[in-house]
Amino acid sequence: MGFIMDGLDAEAYDRTYTDRELLRRIAVYFKPEAGRFVVVATAISLNSLMNLALPVVISWVLDRVQADMSTQTLVLAALAVAGIASLGWVFNWVRGRLSAIAVGNVVVRMREDAFDAIMRRDLSFYDQFPSGKIVSRITSDTQAFTQVITLTIDLLSRILTVVLLVGYLFTVSALLTGVLLILAPFIFAVALAFRKIARDTITQQRRVAANVSSHIQETVSGIGVAKAFRQEHTVYDEFLDVNEKSFWIGLKTGFVFSAIFPILGVLAGIGTAALTYWGGLVALAGTISAGSWYLFIQGIYNFWFPLTSIASFWSQFQIGLAAAERIFALFDAEAKVQQIDDVRPADTKGEIRFENVDFRYTDNEPVLENFSLTIPAGKTYALVGHTGSGKSSIGKLIARFYEFQGGTIAIDGHDIRTLALRAYREKLGIVTQAPFLFDGTVMDNIRYGKPDATDDEVIAAARMVGRGDWIDSLPQGLATEVGERGAGLSMGQRQLVALARVLLENPSIFILDEATASVDPLTETLIQEGLDVVLKGRTSVVIAHRLSTIKNADQIIVLRQGKIIEHGTHAELLAQGGHYAELYNTYFRHQSLEYIEKMGVGD
Repeated sequence: MGFIMDGLDAEAYDRTYTDRELLRRIAVYFKPEAGRFVVVATAISLNSLMNLALPVVISWVLDRVQADMSTQTLVLAALAVAGIASLGWVFNWVRGRLSAIAVGNVVVRMREDAFDAIMRRDLSFYDQFPSGKIVSRITSDTQAFTQVITLTIDLLSRILTVVLLVGYLFTVSALLTGVLLILAPFIFAVALAFRKIARDTITQQRRVAANVSSHIQETVSGIGVAKAFRQEHTVYDEFLDVNEKSFWIGLKTGFVFSAIFPILGVLAGIGTAALTYWGGLVALAGTISAGSWYLFIQGIYNFWFPLTSIASFWSQFQIGLAAAERIFALFDAEAKVQQIDDVRPADTKGEIRFENVDFRYTDNEPVLENFSLTIPAGKTYALVGHTGSGKSSIGKLIARFYEFQGGTIAIDGHDIRTLALRAYREKLGIVTQAPFLFDGTVMDNIRYGKPDATDDEVIAAARMVGRGDWIDSLPQGLATEVGERGAGLSMGQRQLVALARVLLENPSIFILDEATASVDPLTETLIQEGLDVVLKGRTSVVIAHRLSTIKNADQIIVLRQGKIIEHGTHAELLAQGGHYAELYNTYFRHQSLEYIEKMGVGD
């Protein structure tokens, strides 16, 4: 069944922590709940005392009733039993309520920290690791972490029960109790041997659960493609494979953890048999009475269960530790984008300078080598070239989404690595080929980059794009719900919303990444009118496949395999008859003629 382990390798950012390291970090989350845990421990202690006191009181009541059968005695006996039982219920309720609050608070804090961690990860992190697996760590792993808290609380109860029982057994026979305590370490030794097996098994279970989550998320996100290509059965078969792996790993986990108690139970049974034999010999020798021997045997039956629970604690505890290990690995994932200072320029004019920049996504995937380019402040530079020429990579480097490996990128003379990222990105406006819209209204999405903007400011920004005519085509204007990922709008409408969002933010540097590649000519015209407003007076980097978005650029940079092979204006490059002229004749001229013909039909 080797196939079961396929796809269960650790992620590149996973790491192994010692139990000591994990406990130290877990303690940070427990510390704010210390007061509640003290009350919980007190409630556990009192509840344990009530449980032990009940048979003692019942024994006392029986003696009293036997001596005095009056109604008053029966009432007092009933009240005493009811009072102890009620107090036990109250202490148990306090324990349960405060434990639930403490558990909830710890999980909330850990989940918030996990979410904060993914917000701080570089964009390259999400290119490398499936989002479904990342989501699994924030949801299911943080929930599994509650095992740490629940088991810790149970441990307190078990330890107290064992201490009280040992004290009781010492009153029956100190000799036999000493023998019992000599046998106890063997049970602990066997239980601790399960620890590594338990950790490895649980880690595999968490990974396969992440695989299932990732597969479901990817399937739901791409369900339209699956249906369009009639691949529902293929998708379902792939899910069956993933689900079968989950089943077998779950079965293995169940076998491991179900084996712990039976093995410890066998050892406890052997210990009980040995003590029964030894106690019988002691009783025959007259050291203890037969009744005391019987009471001791009854006592150790109640002793073994909490003791084996304590002994197996560390193995069961691995459920929580394995989850904590995966969560802390997410926290500790090393950022590739490294800022070496926190400079906040008073004003950003927008000059961009690449000097001998080397960039690659992986060691075997060079994109830019010794690349140099200066984009003056307030100018519009268009980047053109075939797929893989490095156009989009340049835009991502300017946005500081990726780390470059050599050379320098400077903004207004400041090394981009010295800038405070949040402050710098406030000066950036980015529109991509497929802009992402969040569930909500059009107005909410335009306001996204500037949450404190007034309704009037949002409306003004929207009206600046395509003269605002597109707003009237929306069912409820700016109050129209866009749906999940903007599914309620056309691609062109999403682009218009994205442009309005950038306009509202009023950035110094604007990056347009092929934003008109997937729209119809009419929408392209509206977008171009909006672009004329956005580009004016700003440093703009236009990455495009459409003539309308590049022909008016101050400079067109022609790229091939990460190198600049031509640069100039539209007219200059056409006159040179080089690679740009070839691109124009192959792709752009057709667009231009198509546009003229459509305009002619309109006339």
